[in-house]
Amino acid sequence: MSPSQKLIKNGTLINENQIFQADLLIEGKRIKKIAASIHCDADIPIFDAKGKYIIPGLIDDQVHFREPGLTHKACIETESKAALAGGITSFLEMPNTSPQTTTRVEWEAKNERASKTAYANYAFMFGGTNDNLEEIRALDIQRVPALKLFLGSSTGNMLVDNPEVLKSIFSSTPLVIAVHCEDEETIKTNLKATIAQYGDQIPISEHPKIRNEEACYLSSSQAIALAKETGARLHVFHISTAKELALFENNLPLEEKQITAEVCIHHLWFSDADYEEKGTHIKWNPAIKTQEDREALWEGLNSDLLDVLATDHAPHTLEEKNQIYTKAPSGGPLVQHALPALLSAYHQGKIRLEKIVQKACHNPALLFDIKDRGFLREGYFADLVVLDIEKEFEVVKEDLLYHCGWSPFEGITFKGCVEQTLLNGQWVYLNGKVHPNSAAMALTFDR
Repeated sequence: MSPSQKLIKNGTLINENQIFQADLLIEGKRIKKIAASIHCDADIPIFDAKGKYIIPGLIDDQVHFREPGLTHKACIETESKAALAGGITSFLEMPNTSPQTTTRVEWEAKNERASKTAYANYAFMFGGTNDNLEEIRALDIQRVPALKLFLGSSTGNMLVDNPEVLKSIFSSTPLVIAVHCEDEETIKTNLKATIAQYGDQIPISEHPKIRNEEACYLSSSQAIALAKETGARLHVFHISTAKELALFENNLPLEEKQITAEVCIHHLWFSDADYEEKGTHIKWNPAIKTQEDREALWEGLNSDLLDVLATDHAPHTLEEKNQIYTKAPSGGPLVQHALPALLSAYHQGKIRLEKIVQKACHNPALLFDIKDRGFLREGYFADLVVLDIEKEFEVVKEDLLYHCGWSPFEGITFKGCVEQTLLNGQWVYLNGKVHPNSAAMALTFDR
C-alpha cells in the first residue's frame, strides 16, 4: 500500500456527458483508477460517497483576486480559499491589478507571489495595451494561459483602442485572446446624456441603458471580424445580451472553434428587475440586462453557442460599492457560490448537471490547453468536488470567506452545496473549513 493512496467509494460521477456510479482510487496527486468497484488494502483511507455526486474541480477562467496593489479589496489567499469552498480548484486571474500584469517582470512576480499564497491551482493572463506588443511577442506560450485585452472603458489605461495595434496583436500571438467587449464611444455618449438628465443622482436602473446592448454588440462584432480577418483564436468574455448570440456558432466541437464565448453566473441569475433590491451590489460591466436577455443566455448556454461558464469574480469593499452610481465600482465576489447557484438552476430545470460540468470543468481545460485537469480521468490530477445536490442552505455573511465580507447572494437560499473539495489528491475543504496547508500548483499547458 502506498501511504499516499485514498479510495472514494460509491459516488455518482458526472463526467463527459455521463452520470454513473463508480469508485475512484487516488494515488499521490493523481487519479489512479476509476472502476465500478475497487477493492484495496484495509489500511487505505476510504471515503464513502454514497448518495453524493462527484464532479471534476471547476476551472474559473476569469477572476480578479486584486493582488498586488488592491489588497484592501481581496488577495490571492482569501479568494482562492473561497474558491475551494465553491468547488473551484483552478483559476485564471486577470491582469488589471496594480501594477498591471503587462510586462513579463510583473507576470513573473505575480506567479512568485501565488506560489507562496494560493490555495487553488493558478495561472495568470497577460494584459495587452496600446504599447506592449514586443512583450506580447516574447511571451512563453507554454506558461501563459492567454492574452487579455480590454476593449471597454472599465479598466483605465488598459483600454486597447488603437486599431493598428489591435490588428498587430491579433496577428502576432498564437495564444487565445480573451476580450472584454464594450464600445467606449457608445458608453461615453450614453453616460453624458444620463448625467445631463440626472446629475449626481443617476439611478442604478440606468446602468444597462448606459452600457447597453449596442455597446456590447458593436464591440463584440468588431473583435470577431478582426479575428476572422487575422485568424486569431478569440474568446469573448461575459456575453450579456441576446443580440450577441447571433455572432457565434454551435456547429463545431469546442476543439475546432476559432471563436468562442462565455457567460457569467451573475448574467444568468440576476436581471434588471433586481436592481431595485440589490442596487449597486449588482453593478457589473457588462451590465446585467433584461429578463429576456437572461433567458436567451440560458438557451445559448444549453445550445452550445456559449462555451464556458465563469464568474468574473471582482470584489470591492462595501464602502466602495455603496457610493453613488458614478463612483461605485463595477464587480462583485462570486467564486464561493457560483456552483450552488448553478445547482439551484438545475433544480429549476434550466440546465442539466452534465452541461454544468461540460461548461465549467471540461471546456475551460480544452480551451486553454490546461494539462491533465478538468476531467475525471485515470492519470489526471485528482481535483474533484463532492456535492450534496439536495441540501439547502442560506447565504449568510458569517459563512463568507471573501476578504470584502459581503456577497450579492446574501439572503438567497440555494439547493445544492459543496461538501468537500479534493485538490491534487488532498482534501482541502471539508466540514465548512479550508485546510490550513495549501496543496495548490501552478497550472501547466499542453501546447
